[in-house]
Amino acid sequence: MFDSLYPTMQWANYRSTWPHAQHSQFIQAGGIQWHVQIMGQGPVLLLLHGTGSGSFSWRGLMPLLSAHFQVIAPDLPGHAFTSRGPEGSLSMQGMSEGLRALLLQLNVTPSIIGGHSAGAAIAANMLLQQRALSQTQLIGFNPAWLPLPGLPSLIFRPAAKLAAINPVSAWATAKLASKPAMIEKSILQTGSQLDAQGLALYQSVFSHSGHVHSVLNMMAAWQLDTLSKSLPQLQNKVSILLGMQDQTVPPSMAHEACKLMPQARVFEQHGLGHLAHEEDPAGTAQLILTHCEST
Repeated sequence: MFDSLYPTMQWANYRSTWPHAQHSQFIQAGGIQWHVQIMGQGPVLLLLHGTGSGSFSWRGLMPLLSAHFQVIAPDLPGHAFTSRGPEGSLSMQGMSEGLRALLLQLNVTPSIIGGHSAGAAIAANMLLQQRALSQTQLIGFNPAWLPLPGLPSLIFRPAAKLAAINPVSAWATAKLASKPAMIEKSILQTGSQLDAQGLALYQSVFSHSGHVHSVLNMMAAWQLDTLSKSLPQLQNKVSILLGMQDQTVPPSMAHEACKLMPQARVFEQHGLGHLAHEEDPAGTAQLILTHCEST
């Protein structure tokens, strides 16, 4: 609803200052025009950002991992420079199917899929449903695999649905986000501290009403009940990289999810929050290279 009022961010307006712009491509797949950054050679590592972010979330990790992998980092549907796509594309299932089409278009099968927060949920859903990924490893960066307990779970989706159908919500949120202090406060509330570049990138996307509109619609469509019940069926190797100061998804929920999966293990990152991979890309890369096999 009201999608025509909220255009996708225009690449030409941001290209000169965007991280790793020289590695950006635009690829048509599954009815979606994807903005994808591809760097390096080797086994394929697909990186999926979380709700409200973009491929820029991996700006620190990509150069460190590209010496060992072909790293592929798309903007998810409706986020940053990727179009929203057809009806249903912003749900978990819609994003999983869209990414399957993207991988087919690129003619690659990932050895590893890494997902941050909601991106980890999309990754797990893909592994559970797509036979081609039966040997693919999963890395969850502060993953959001379980529904939030209690009252937040009851309020979250209805509130997001109301915001998504209100044509003013995205404009109002984007207006607030145009103030640097608001973005800095929001990031701090995740338990993370970002540098000036990181804050500026989040301000860029959240001050764009098209991006915000898609984020609200994604939140409204999000359901974790089915996925959480399916986690015991996930036979793939799973590594959880967990910033222990996460104020967005309680670390205890990642430990709980770990117990549900037959081949899962947790690596704790102390002193880091929900965006641990952005705060300490070098430390995060070392964990991946030390503990996550490439074949």
